[in-house]
Amino acid sequence: AIVIFRLFSSSLVVVVSTTMPQRMNIYHFKKGTEICNYSYPNNILAVKLNRQRLVVCLEESIYIHNIKDMKLLKTLLNTPSNPSGLCALSINHSNSYLAYPGSATIGEIIVYDANSLSTVTMIPAHDSPLAALTFNSSATKLASASERGTVIRVFSIPEGQRLFEFRRGMKRYVNISSLSFSHEGQFLCASSNTETVHIFKLEQMGPSGGDDAASWTAYVGKMFSAASSYFPAQVSGMMSQDRAFATVHLLTSGQKNVCTLAMIQKLPRLLVATADGQLFIYNIDPLDGGECMLAYKHR
Repeated sequence: AIVIFRLFSSSLVVVVSTTMPQRMNIYHFKKGTEICNYSYPNNILAVKLNRQRLVVCLEESIYIHNIKDMKLLKTLLNTPSNPSGLCALSINHSNSYLAYPGSATIGEIIVYDANSLSTVTMIPAHDSPLAALTFNSSATKLASASERGTVIRVFSIPEGQRLFEFRRGMKRYVNISSLSFSHEGQFLCASSNTETVHIFKLEQMGPSGGDDAASWTAYVGKMFSAASSYFPAQVSGMMSQDRAFATVHLLTSGQKNVCTLAMIQKLPRLLVATADGQLFIYNIDPLDGGECMLAYKHR
């Protein structure tokens, strides 16, 4: 199979096979029975679902179904070429926001409300084409990365305002394979084709002391803003970006992988699954960050 997706902890499983890449099969896996199947004009590249909507992404079109009866509600035709099937659907079904590329040449994001079937906003996120997208659990934030892979940005939803900008690295371009928020939205992890997984902390920096500290921080902030206006945009942008709060150095590099953040036994963990069938679980220090320790490895 090229796509397997389970609806949360339910018995509903969506399968798209390599032998029939234009057909989507929906199974009740506990009963071992097929519920229904649907065929599309081109190969299915991605399937996303929540408790309200099921979204099927082809290279130049998107199909939106009502998950209760699988009725086709909307077809978005002639979308920009999207050969990787990049898209994200919020798990918060009260709005069912869908994000997908608005351009094949630059990093524009279209945010679409799959419940009301209307466009919400367009976000000019990056200069180069998009490589990764993800919503937080409440669908109030959207994270994105471009094909360059050096900068990760977080936007408010539905407004589309830039909230955070994180630098993954400066020395080389990388292919970011996955982005994932922690459940409460405090952390964001990013994995790529390199050996390093980055965890960023979403917090607004502010004064830590009393009035004197606040005044001094404000003064330094004004001086920095004034000085940065004299630098090229690229330089002043780099100066304003936060680096990783915590990192993981994988035992292997070059393997395609996906990462996610979860609470396991009441402790924050980073989970990394690689294309060769390995699962790594790391402990995260939520206060000090730093290098995460490997807690478990499974193959």
